[in-house]
Amino acid sequence: MPETFTYTWDTPAYKGKTSFNTGLFIGGKWVDGSDKTTIDVINPTNGKLITKVSEAVEKDVDLAQEAAQKAFDTVWGLNASGALRSELLWALAKGMEKYQAELAAIEALDNGKTFGWANGTDVQFSIEVIKYFAGWADKVTGQTIETDEKKFSYTRHEPIGVIGQIIPWNFPLLMWSWKIGPALAAGNTVVMKPSEFTPLTAIRMCEIIKEVGIPDGVINLITGYGHTVGAAISSHMGIDKVAFTGSTLVGRKIMEAAAKSNLKVVTLELGGKSPNIIFNDADLEQAINWTSHGIFWNHGQACCAGSRIFVQSGIYDKFLAGLIEKAKSIKLGDPFGEGIDQGPQVSQVQYDRIMGYIESGKEQGATLALGGERHGNEGFFINPTIFTDVKPDMKIVQEEIFGPVGVVVKFEDEEDVVRQGNDTMYGLAAAVFSQNINRAIETAHKLKAGTVWVNCANQLHAQVPFGGYKQSGIGRELGEYALTHYTNIKAVHINLKHRK
Repeated sequence: MPETFTYTWDTPAYKGKTSFNTGLFIGGKWVDGSDKTTIDVINPTNGKLITKVSEAVEKDVDLAQEAAQKAFDTVWGLNASGALRSELLWALAKGMEKYQAELAAIEALDNGKTFGWANGTDVQFSIEVIKYFAGWADKVTGQTIETDEKKFSYTRHEPIGVIGQIIPWNFPLLMWSWKIGPALAAGNTVVMKPSEFTPLTAIRMCEIIKEVGIPDGVINLITGYGHTVGAAISSHMGIDKVAFTGSTLVGRKIMEAAAKSNLKVVTLELGGKSPNIIFNDADLEQAINWTSHGIFWNHGQACCAGSRIFVQSGIYDKFLAGLIEKAKSIKLGDPFGEGIDQGPQVSQVQYDRIMGYIESGKEQGATLALGGERHGNEGFFINPTIFTDVKPDMKIVQEEIFGPVGVVVKFEDEEDVVRQGNDTMYGLAAAVFSQNINRAIETAHKLKAGTVWVNCANQLHAQVPFGGYKQSGIGRELGEYALTHYTNIKAVHINLKHRK
């Protein structure tokens, strides 16, 4: 049988204890992976082992799909009313509230984000997302459509079936909620694969799922590697849709596997290289504060990070000096420590990747205005880093770094900055800072991005859709728009009078 993980926190920021199973969760039961192998979960703060979790393999994807299909056919899908689904999703949100501090501590432990941020933002937002979709569960409705007096036509929005969901390591619980909320609200069942780097909150959620009464098999969790479990989910003939958040490279592989198998529905929330545009008339202090948040939030490990910072020439020098001072004030350290703003990068792999990009920037001739080095003697910490004097073709300008690294570019006029802002294969998000609201809106409309923030950055709400243009993805998360990706539309024609 799978082992139980127990951990106790006794820090100035939080005192508490967690204990939960580390197996696969299939059909409401804890089981070992078919090969009886495990995955090491590493603490990014010190590089040491936290625990081992069961490793799923392809056979386990089959087992999870069978459990999800059985639940869909018997206790969920068309067998569970919208009112019941709403009630259970609301109970799930209340269960998350009950264990909120514990969930935040687990996030801080295996992801490295600060406990305060995880508790007050990530876990809180996750709860809000589940509550939001609980409100939609009994409101997924079709239309009546007038044709003529002899016929009656209407549409039904029916659940798709078994959904494969693959989530990333940067926001483990938040991405879990973004996927689970609309899928369950619409009546689907789920086979979930969390990242092997940060599986612990998703595993802990399975016990909360059981506690609040969600039927067995509605949510199944299999921890494994992308090249085995992720690939098996994407190509499985019994999985009817796959929803993925992660890199554009992996997103392409998932689309290909889906097309070659059963042509399953695919939604993808992928990478970004977001432009952050600051005009001369911006509120300088607020632009600096929001820009710092836009790039250094979550240690720069955000797909919507405002990593390309375009500043108009009239305020460039003042802005750059202010941004450097703001970045210097960011306090790095133990995620459970008091007053800590930034923890470590998630893994050795990610640390090495980011440092590689920093070296690339130096080699290609960019000016390192701040940072660029390791922080401390253990763990995966990188100091906030700012480059200037960059050229458009540099790797640090074109490629997603996914770390606390930003480039600052001087621009002269609106037409020029819109061209530069759109000069990327990505189109996930953007930001515009100007006290001239007409200019801000006009610029926002010209940017090819799924989300544009005006005089703010990285603001997300359960009610507002999120997703990308171009190679930043297909479909939308959050809001009513997310539900459209979790239902099939059926048209029903009723003959009232006409005889053949």
